Amino acid sequence: MEVELTPTIGIGNYNRDNEHSQAPVAENQEQVTEISKSWTIEDSEKIYRIEGWGEPYFSINAAGHVTVSPKGDRGGSLDLLELIVALKQRNLGLPLLIRFSDILADRIERLHACFAKAIARYKYPGTYLGAFPIKCNQHRHLVEDLVRFGQPYQFALEVGSKPELMIALATLKTPDALLICNGYKDREYIETALLAMRLGQKPVIVIEQVEEVHLVMRAALALEIEPVIGLRAKLSTQGTGRWGQSTGDRAKFGLTIPEILTCVEQLRDAGNLSYLQLLHFHIGSQISAISAIKDAIREASQIYIELCALGANMHYLDVGGGLAVDYDGSKTNFHASKNYNMQNYANDIVAAVKDACMARQLPAPVLISESGRAIVSHQSVLIFNVLSTSDVPSETVTPVKETEHLIIRNLWETYYTISVENYQEAYHDAIQFNEEAKSLFSLGYLSITERAQAERLYWSCCQKILEITKTQDYVPDDLEELEKIMASIYYVNLSVFQSVPDAWAINQLFPIMPIHRLDEEPTRLGILADLTCDSDGKIDQFIDLRDVKSVLELHELREVGENLPESEFGNNCSGIIDCCQKKSPSPSKSLEISQNQKSKQPYYLGLFLGGAYQEIMGNLHNLFGEINAVHIRLTPRGYEIEQVVKGDTAAQVLSYVQYEAEDLVESIRRRAEQALQEHQITLAQSQRLLQNYEKSLSSYTYLN
Repeated sequence: MEVELTPTIGIGNYNRDNEHSQAPVAENQEQVTEISKSWTIEDSEKIYRIEGWGEPYFSINAAGHVTVSPKGDRGGSLDLLELIVALKQRNLGLPLLIRFSDILADRIERLHACFAKAIARYKYPGTYLGAFPIKCNQHRHLVEDLVRFGQPYQFALEVGSKPELMIALATLKTPDALLICNGYKDREYIETALLAMRLGQKPVIVIEQVEEVHLVMRAALALEIEPVIGLRAKLSTQGTGRWGQSTGDRAKFGLTIPEILTCVEQLRDAGNLSYLQLLHFHIGSQISAISAIKDAIREASQIYIELCALGANMHYLDVGGGLAVDYDGSKTNFHASKNYNMQNYANDIVAAVKDACMARQLPAPVLISESGRAIVSHQSVLIFNVLSTSDVPSETVTPVKETEHLIIRNLWETYYTISVENYQEAYHDAIQFNEEAKSLFSLGYLSITERAQAERLYWSCCQKILEITKTQDYVPDDLEELEKIMASIYYVNLSVFQSVPDAWAINQLFPIMPIHRLDEEPTRLGILADLTCDSDGKIDQFIDLRDVKSVLELHELREVGENLPESEFGNNCSGIIDCCQKKSPSPSKSLEISQNQKSKQPYYLGLFLGGAYQEIMGNLHNLFGEINAVHIRLTPRGYEIEQVVKGDTAAQVLSYVQYEAEDLVESIRRRAEQALQEHQITLAQSQRLLQNYEKSLSSYTYLN
């Protein structure tokens, strides 16, 4: 399936000295219009930091839409909004995961190019092999693409369990490519890996525990196969960021120095020391500081040369994973960023290993890295739509009468007297009066109408104070939460637990932004709430230059009857939303719109850099299933839809928890028949119920 590409226009660089550009508070409608007209695409680039985390794949075009350049700076780009509209016309509902296979190919090529450049620069006498740890994303089409794109580089796979070993054995067909076998192992795991050598594959069984040495030797003897063995070292060097504490002397995986010596002695005693050819270590995922990588390489290099000195037949040094992704674009050692680039990473590994080997006049090993996150994070974009919003009450404040309750008059006076000089004091007064109003209502001294009036005045005070804080260089600590308190809630068609589990479980940051309307000023601050009935089903932490934002700049939802810029949905808007039509709607359509003024035009958000772990670690909270996914590839004429992977239906999800669709339908049919006999339901109603029930079972678990 091939679609012609619509050309896009790139946007130039801009100054990032200031973290936010803050427009002054508008005094009237004319000033609002003037501010809106002054908003530029560069302003959107700045607040969403797309240049920092998106380069070279994501940018904003002249229409204010996010574009993706799957081949990086080698040309060809797609307008994400136009792509989404085209995919919706193919009955692919949101939320939707778009995988760009060209990005995957580009990441593999860039990684190997960086190591090739480092090897040439330092005249390293060895070679480099990349490996993908399947645990990052086990989806079949993605793994098959990785193997295909990695063939010119003898790209390896790494597995950590028997199911992952099954995937790798059936998928990895590249001649002489390594298959690195990590994780806990039983005899069946080891025998399967060894027997794969008879198929021409090159498995390396990495010892994680001392007991595994005997398992491997017994299996090798029984099968008459000489294995290639590696040892996983537990370095004293610790990583940085969220996973830093998972490494070091008390790490879950790996062998201590005494245990490494025990393994060497056992292999020597059995006459099998020649089997030992690889040293592996891993100091954690998303290592944000290059200093930790330098320290780890230095320590591991010394272990490697000592193993050589002990007589081991060493050939490979596997530096594990940890190559970080710059999620917030700050280029710092913050846990959501990194203070180095891919070339720095390659340079430091190559230089350190060369120096260690030259000092002992030893042959340089083949270098291996298991850079899963850095390879697959960029290749997928999660697109979801906003369903509705919940906003803080915003009404015109009018003077209150002298006959009103004292608490109402106090709140009015607080609102009326708020100024730059007293806004902090006024904030505390407003909180006190609002709490008093709640107490008076609970005790029966305030009517519900008066309680509502007090709340409206309180929120008006907060809004007025918030506008003042935006003009200040310094905001007092006790007012820092005001922005979050006043934020709108944007309800999105998504399950955080299914599609972004790390945002919920470990507060990982991902770039999130609208994919259109970026030539307009976002006038709302909001947090995102998902479809699940769980208070944790939200995203309220967002990337920022200096820290973490608790709110995201968003646009106000447009109603269906409002004018929509022609550029908003390009030439593909037919059949998507009525207001895209250039001709006047029919009388019946006009009536439909007039009766549904609260219907909103589509507003799409994208979550980026989520290609590692998120797609495989999601859960079925509230039985929201896996989402629709498509694989897109650039072609000379545009793009091709390589694969469509349909998301779960309700029937499929219910089967995971042992419900059979046929049994459920039959149960409802019987109850409907009984209700029909008892005259509790009409025949037409019972048939409508059954039709809706069966349709729901075969439908996507998310909202249409």
